[in-house]
Amino acid sequence: MIKYFTTLLLLVCFKAGFAQQPVVYPKVTGYFSVVQPLATYAGGKVTGNFGNVYVLGFPFGVNLLKSDSFGVSFEVAPAIRTEKNISKVSTVLFHPGAMFRFKHGFTFIGRMAFETNGRFGVTPVFNQVIKRGKDASLFVSVPFPVRLGNDQPASIGTGLQLGVSF
Repeated sequence: MIKYFTTLLLLVCFKAGFAQQPVVYPKVTGYFSVVQPLATYAGGKVTGNFGNVYVLGFPFGVNLLKSDSFGVSFEVAPAIRTEKNISKVSTVLFHPGAMFRFKHGFTFIGRMAFETNGRFGVTPVFNQVIKRGKDASLFVSVPFPVRLGNDQPASIGTGLQLGVSF
């Protein structure tokens, strides 16, 4: 009985961490998410996303992880705008960036931003994995889009993004 228990204990310990394969880099991952813009400051006033106009984005992308601490990300994010009971794709955002990965699932992503509506800028993103699974992970992000161009005042906004990486 003791021999059986010892063997079982060794197998559990071996499976729990001692036998994990090291991650081989470069590694490719993907994700899909939903981003809820919350507010934007432009032209001296703050505009919320819950008034006469409602916007919802659907970012998806591919990450090329070069190491435990660095990667690059290529994101495309169509946005649907609803105004006066009419919904349409208002813009598509091309959003490449550099990923700086830290311990405990935290990542900072510095993205460039190119929108099909003529706006451009940068988006610093703070990302946290909240549930890690075997084949997929759930994450939450807070982006701070800064936009310029298209004969409009400069703007800065914030939102909340929830997604699944795989």
